[in-house]
Amino acid sequence: MRITMWTRTGLLAVTAATMLTVTTAGSAPAAASVAGSRFVAHLDMAAGQRPENITSEPGGGADVTFAYSRQVARISANGRVHILATLPEPPAGATTPALSSPFLGGIVRAHDGTLYFLYATGSNDLTGLWRLRPGGTPQRIAALPAEGLPNGLALDERSGLLYAADSVLGTVWRIPASGGRPTAWAATPELAPAGFLGANGIKIHNGAAWVSNLDRGTVLRIPITRQGTAGPVETRASGLVNIDDFAFTGGGNSLLAAINADNEVALVRPDGSHTVVLTGADGLENPTSLAIRGNTAYIASGAYFTNDDPNLLAARIAPGA
Repeated sequence: MRITMWTRTGLLAVTAATMLTVTTAGSAPAAASVAGSRFVAHLDMAAGQRPENITSEPGGGADVTFAYSRQVARISANGRVHILATLPEPPAGATTPALSSPFLGGIVRAHDGTLYFLYATGSNDLTGLWRLRPGGTPQRIAALPAEGLPNGLALDERSGLLYAADSVLGTVWRIPASGGRPTAWAATPELAPAGFLGANGIKIHNGAAWVSNLDRGTVLRIPITRQGTAGPVETRASGLVNIDDFAFTGGGNSLLAAINADNEVALVRPDGSHTVVLTGADGLENPTSLAIRGNTAYIASGAYFTNDDPNLLAARIAPGA
């Protein structure tokens, strides 16, 4: 999620103080989880290429959303950027909740190459879930409330359902992949914002929807019952204020989390403890999201605070992460 200069100026001091500092919670050393980071691409900030969310491509590249330019792009393994689509500009007078400007958020890829992504504009005609089939044009397939901010997006291909985390309304929406009317699947105090933005990143993993809350610094687990309803919310990690998106490192419950304002990626273990494994010294500039394919983590940095070098990093996940 984007951290705007006009809403969070006080965090600049925190960013400057922590950019080159590695802090830990728990006992595992940082070197045991992530190593060998490298730049995949340096992006064009002047053109609005600030990556907000990411999904991996089978050939080693990644698809990203550029929130500022309302664009979906593919970044090849050698760092080339190809714009796949530009979404319509919102009507005059439309104001996106919490952010003011249009916001292109979460993106996921289906096995057939179809991309799904979330767009928020503050207008009823554009806010919602969009689909882009290979070689096609973007199409809105489900409307979401204009007074909300749909942000993180997860796809459960087995059930044919998508789950969207709304950062303003504190709601997880469930939407058929074919499109249609969304359902408010979960809406609890744990998902609500505490001053700015609440529910942010979301993943479907091991029979549950996992959701990060930016303001509260938590990772939540919401079981998916046999009936498909939301079970009781469990807080699985805390102390991760400004957590944006996250990704699981494998079949277990360890995950890597993007800590946006602090220029950090943290390894969060199943017991909730965490260790910072990448910092600004590795090239992070306000990391927004991660995608993991095999033993490689791709980390997108939007440079929303630093205003220097939006980029895409790749890092090797070491055994035991």
